[in-house]
Amino acid sequence: MRSTHTGTAGSYRFTLLAGAAAVAAAMPSVAHAQDEEPEAGQGSNVIIVTASKREQTLQETPIAVSVTSGEVIEQAQIRDVLDLQTVTPSLRVSQLQSASSTTFIIRGFGNGDNNFGIEPSVGVFIDGVFRSRSAAALSDLNMIQRIEVLNGPQSTLFGKNASAGVISVVTKEPQYEFGGIVEASYGNFNAMVLRGEVTGPISENIAFSLDGSYNRRDGYATIVNLDEEISERNRWSARGQLLIEPTPDLKIRMIADYSKIDEACCQVSTLVAGPTAAAIGAVGGALDTDFFSYNTFLNQVPENVVDNYGGSIQVDWNVGNLTVTSITAYRELENFQNQDVDFSSAEIVSEIRNQKVDTFTQELRIASDFDGPLNFLLGGFYFDESITQDSSLTTGPDARTFFALLAGNPLVFNGVEQALRLPQGSIFSAGPLTAEQFAMDNRAVSVFGTIDFEPADGLVFTAGFNYTDDKKDFALAQQAFDELANINLVDAFITGATVANPALPDVFTRAQFQALPSAVQQQLLAAATNPATNPLIGLSPFQFQPPFLNLPNSVEPGRTNDDKFTYLLRAAYQVSNEVNVYASYATGFKASSVNLSRDSRPAFGDYIPGPGRSFFAAPSSPVTDAGLAVPNLGTGSRFAGPENAEVYELGMKAQWDGFGFNLALFDQTIKGFQSFLFTGTGFQLNNAGQQSVTGFELDSTIRPVDGLVFTFAMTYLDAKFDSFTASPVGDLTGRRPGGIPEFSIATSATYTHEFGDSGNKLVTRLDYAHESNVDINNGLPTFNGPITARRDNRIFQRETNLVNGSMIFQMENGLELGIWARNLLDDEYIITVFDGVAQAGTVSGYPSQPRTYGGLVRFRF
Repeated sequence: MRSTHTGTAGSYRFTLLAGAAAVAAAMPSVAHAQDEEPEAGQGSNVIIVTASKREQTLQETPIAVSVTSGEVIEQAQIRDVLDLQTVTPSLRVSQLQSASSTTFIIRGFGNGDNNFGIEPSVGVFIDGVFRSRSAAALSDLNMIQRIEVLNGPQSTLFGKNASAGVISVVTKEPQYEFGGIVEASYGNFNAMVLRGEVTGPISENIAFSLDGSYNRRDGYATIVNLDEEISERNRWSARGQLLIEPTPDLKIRMIADYSKIDEACCQVSTLVAGPTAAAIGAVGGALDTDFFSYNTFLNQVPENVVDNYGGSIQVDWNVGNLTVTSITAYRELENFQNQDVDFSSAEIVSEIRNQKVDTFTQELRIASDFDGPLNFLLGGFYFDESITQDSSLTTGPDARTFFALLAGNPLVFNGVEQALRLPQGSIFSAGPLTAEQFAMDNRAVSVFGTIDFEPADGLVFTAGFNYTDDKKDFALAQQAFDELANINLVDAFITGATVANPALPDVFTRAQFQALPSAVQQQLLAAATNPATNPLIGLSPFQFQPPFLNLPNSVEPGRTNDDKFTYLLRAAYQVSNEVNVYASYATGFKASSVNLSRDSRPAFGDYIPGPGRSFFAAPSSPVTDAGLAVPNLGTGSRFAGPENAEVYELGMKAQWDGFGFNLALFDQTIKGFQSFLFTGTGFQLNNAGQQSVTGFELDSTIRPVDGLVFTFAMTYLDAKFDSFTASPVGDLTGRRPGGIPEFSIATSATYTHEFGDSGNKLVTRLDYAHESNVDINNGLPTFNGPITARRDNRIFQRETNLVNGSMIFQMENGLELGIWARNLLDDEYIITVFDGVAQAGTVSGYPSQPRTYGGLVRFRF
């Protein structure tokens, strides 16, 4: 089934949801720990989590948390965090133009892809270590004990950027008993996955573990003109651990890991071919408008190479009723991209990015385990990170002809060069278009803690806090090489007009223009901005990469400094041994994000451009008065201010022998949500005034008979922009944010058939993930235009219905044979869409991954 709707959802959605509701009613429930967990056996309902920085059962944890065990990850063939969303309905993960451009979203809130200056609102922690960029969290999931997804602000427990939620990945510790796993899987598209893990003792108080994975797959899409594949898999990872326990009260865990991605990714399809398609064809290029053909036309194979490595040391020291924990980590991330960004076989423009991130973190906390009514956790977190980026745009040999055809005259630039006394053939000549050098240093310190007070058995009041001080220093520089972009067409006309008019003094500078009588200024501006008198002004849309005002400068210090106190108030009550309830109010915070892109511009007020971005007519402003302005300087943002979140939540967790459920009702708001949107020729970063969501999360498990487990989880989100007046498509206040489905469902059935007393068993699993029909966005700035004056009313939609399955025969001797399939019914849907790059009227997007399937052999020893 394909999902490319442009209208409202049909009756199919309601039929599906009605059926899902019937299933939910028939399945009284348990935690979204999905089935089983390492600490408990197959038949146990006890799930151990550390969501509150303490080991507790899931039922005891008064937080909306979904837990996926390592066993489920193996059974469902969940390879990475992209697959994780199929079993966690509140989580959405989107991979866009490269493997490293991935966004995590919880309850409709999330950002951070495609710009390393923007930290994600969803914090990712692996073994307690913060991964500050999504590219550092994309390794294949190997040797996993469990994954906890904490919904809503978590700033009182995590020291860095958890305004929307947390993904916490917990790997297996080394064991003192020798053992391990080796696995080989082969599937369609020549998919080959090899993974293994081994653990055992070195001495009576030292244990080790080693694990690794190799994941290779042919591309499922084809670059037709190059006869090359795209959207492939080619990645590997390795990790080593040491567990040292010199005394019963002291535990030291050391981890070192390395992962590498070297892939041609990702498939971009054309959804609407605009008027520019004719110009693409005229220069010998092509587009494929069958969105799900998985065919594309590019002039080069995209490259994305990600090197991600680091190490950590965790020390846990028990001192009486106190536990002191220290986690020290250092990580490096290197991300290289080289791709055709016009997404056609015409050689128009390509981009290179070379990014590097060095991160040091230190967490120190102390937790109590007193018998009395009071317990506490107190911690501190230090974060020190440096980011560098060298990037560039390069125009190809077809660029000049392509843009000339868009202007309506193949020789237009020859005439412009003659009029402006530029070298013939210089405008959009093949070669460098821009070059950028960006750097950012981020230092943050936070102190956090909680106090639990239990005045009566089963009744616990909790107060928590976090104080964060975050400083960022950034420097941005760019060189713009296109000759046309370096000339303001209004100012050039004014100079030409005054030179040609003996009655007027020649105007070559702003000071000379400002000295003219006001009436003369207005006459010159009226003529300069009128296409009838200044034909060059029609070429201003082609000046999309103008000169850049570097910073820091005397007006813009290139610095942010944010601090915030956030807190948590919660009451939890154990109604009975089976039922717990809680109510909470929490606030969250994420510091300012920096626009590390060539689209960074001074804020309006720091600079005020004149009509047509004229510098001559620019009124007084700090940038102008300081003599810093460059030709065609516009305004925008250098950074977006902090996000401030709050959430009211009511929850109930019930667990009986064989079934149970978790239910959370919430009302969550983020003020100043950091919105980062593509506008067709650049990116806009700004703060939405306020975005809110109310809803519920239900997850459940039932074990009706031995060996049979059903799970059902549903998330309902009623989201809206309470205030967003400055979006790229106009005022969105009161509207539902695009891309947030109303309903998300994840359900599964797992049956384990045991063959008598042989020890052999057959495990069969089927799961289904659904997202209700939703507008992918609130409109595209170029294709749709502003809400108040739509050029095209088509808003593209997405609905997902994914069925996954596996069947694994597990023998008593440790050998396992299995088959698996993901997206079994080959559901087709649009991941997201965007304006065609420098192609007005064209809409491009990312199609979903097709069905994959295969077999596996696994051996446990």
